[in-house]
Amino acid sequence: MVASGAVSEIQPRCDELAARILSGAKTQGFKIAAAESLTGGLLADAFVRIPGASDVFLGSAVTYDIKAKASVLGVDADLLDQEGAVHPEVARQMALRTSRLYRQPQYGDKVLGLSTTGVAGPGPDGDKPAGLVYIGISVPANSNTDVRRTVAAKLRLSGSREEVRRLSVLNVLQLVTQLTTLTEE
Repeated sequence: MVASGAVSEIQPRCDELAARILSGAKTQGFKIAAAESLTGGLLADAFVRIPGASDVFLGSAVTYDIKAKASVLGVDADLLDQEGAVHPEVARQMALRTSRLYRQPQYGDKVLGLSTTGVAGPGPDGDKPAGLVYIGISVPANSNTDVRRTVAAKLRLSGSREEVRRLSVLNVLQLVTQLTTLTEE
């Protein structure tokens, strides 16, 4: 996973990965949805920058507020009260819940859910340092597995607020390529 980098270097890498993911998802009949906190729409932007994204990308719920994570996405309110929004289980639940939020009868259970939550900075949020980010991915059952797999990954990022936000997006895209067959040729 990438921990640092200038914004100008990050964008081309995001564009390339997002294009590959969208193409693979279209080929395999998957849809993609996101739940974002610290990235505030940047993950959605990574996909909609690519022509033809509307064939695959369903949308993104920007749940920046902690209460919105519970009321919009259905993240466990007790978990949020006890641990706060910057926690691996919150990222995992955000990814799983967004896959359910955007599911439609015609898609079946083929919605890949992605999530971001963390502290972009410039300073800490309580006891959570700037650059602490959790990303989540909920991968539908496919030809390789007969069950949905939902995971979270911890990131320790450095750089400006903007760099942390953009690196979070890049790391989500990289995690998708690691945990799915969407980008395999």
